[in-house]
Amino acid sequence: MRMAGRAAAAIDILKEVFERHRPVSEALKDWGKAHRFAGSTDRHAIGTLVYDGLRRRNSLSARMGDGRPRALVLAALRDLWGMTPESVAGLAGEAHGPGALTEAEVAALSRATRSDLPVKVRGELPDWLVPAFEESFGARAAEEGAALASRAPIDLRVNTLKASREAVLAELARFGAAAGPLSPLCVRIPAPGHDTRNANVEAEPAHGKGWYEVQDAASQVAALLSGAAPGESVADICAGAGGKTLALAAMMQNQGRLVAHDADRFRLRPIFERLQRAGVTNCEVISAQDQGKLEAAAPFDCVVIDAPCSGSGAWRRKPDAKWRLTETQLDKRLKDQRQVLEKGFGLVRSGGRLVYITCSVLAQENTAQVAAFLQRHPGCKLIPYTDQWRSAIGGEPPVSADGSQDTLLMTPARHGTDGFFVAVIGKG
Repeated sequence: MRMAGRAAAAIDILKEVFERHRPVSEALKDWGKAHRFAGSTDRHAIGTLVYDGLRRRNSLSARMGDGRPRALVLAALRDLWGMTPESVAGLAGEAHGPGALTEAEVAALSRATRSDLPVKVRGELPDWLVPAFEESFGARAAEEGAALASRAPIDLRVNTLKASREAVLAELARFGAAAGPLSPLCVRIPAPGHDTRNANVEAEPAHGKGWYEVQDAASQVAALLSGAAPGESVADICAGAGGKTLALAAMMQNQGRLVAHDADRFRLRPIFERLQRAGVTNCEVISAQDQGKLEAAAPFDCVVIDAPCSGSGAWRRKPDAKWRLTETQLDKRLKDQRQVLEKGFGLVRSGGRLVYITCSVLAQENTAQVAAFLQRHPGCKLIPYTDQWRSAIGGEPPVSADGSQDTLLMTPARHGTDGFFVAVIGKG
C-alpha cells in the first residue's frame, strides 16, 4: 500500500472508533481481516497513525479547527510524522487517498502552532479531567498530560529465577535493548517509529524459556517496593494475568508461600502457563469462586493490591481509554478500591504490610484513597517509600511526581515510565 491508502484506512478506522464507540484494538483487527492484502508494514503504519491521532487528539483538533477523523489524520501526518503541508496535500490527492484538501485544510496545515493553548489542549486531556490533573501536578498538569500522550517503549522484567539482565540484553541486542530506568531488572526496547515495526519480544526463544516478561519499569518498581522476601507469606489479591505475581515469586526465590487471587476468573486464566514458563514453584492460585480459601490462608506478612483503577497511567499504550473514561466509571473504580483495601486489610497479620498500587495518576485514586483508609484505620501507618526503596531496592530513591514524601507516584514526564502509584502501609 502507498501512504495515501494507509492514511485513508486510518481515517476509516477512526470513524469506527468514534461513531461506534469501539475499542481501537478491535477496530484495527477487524480492518486487517477485511483487507488481507495489507502487509504487516502497512498494518503497523496504519495502526501507528490511528494511535497517534488518538494520543494527540486535542492538539491536532486545535490545529485543524476540526476534531473529525480526517482532520486528525491530516494533522498527525503534518505534526507527528514530519510531513510538509505540500507533501500532505500531494498524498491526499493520490488515488486511494483521503481526497484533495480544501482551502481551509491547506491553511490549517500551514499555520504555526499557537503558544497560548489551554491546559486541556497542551496536555491532551478531556475537559472534565483537567482539575484532577491540576490537583495532582499543579502547574505541570499540561506537561504530565502531554507525556502520557507520547509513544511508549517496550519494557521487560528479567526473571531472576532463570536469567540475568546481562543475558537478556545480549539476547535482544538486535532490537536496541538497553538497561531500563528505576528497576534493576528492567530491559528497555525503544518505542518504534512510524516506519519501524514493534519488536515481537514474546515470539523470541528467550521468552519461551521464561527469561523475561513484558512489564513496565514502574510496575516492576511497584512489585519491588512490596519488599517480599524469601520465606515470607505473600498474597497478590488482584493478580490479573499474574505480572506482579511472577515478580513476587522471583523476589522470594521460590521460598515461602505466595498466593495469587483475582475476583475475575477470565483475567486470572493466563496465569497458569506464565507461572510454569517462569519456573515458579511456590505459588498457589485461588480462584474467584474460592474466596473462603483465601481467607483461610490468612494472615499474610504482605498483601499486594494492584487495585482496579482508571488506567490513566497507561494512556500511552491505550490512548482510546482516555476518551472513553467517564465520571461514572471513575466513581465505580473509587468504590472498588475502597472495598479491595478493606479486603486486603483483613488478610494482613499485625505488624505486616499492605501494598496499594494503581496504574493511575489521579489523586482521588491514590493519595486521597490512602488518606481515607488511614482515617478509617488509625492503627495503620504509611511506611515512607524512600525508606522502603533503600531497603528493598537500594540506592537513592526518585522524587515522587506529586511531591509526596510518603507515597511514590511515577510518571512518563518525571521518570520515563508509565504512570504508577505505590503506598506501603504498615498494619499496627
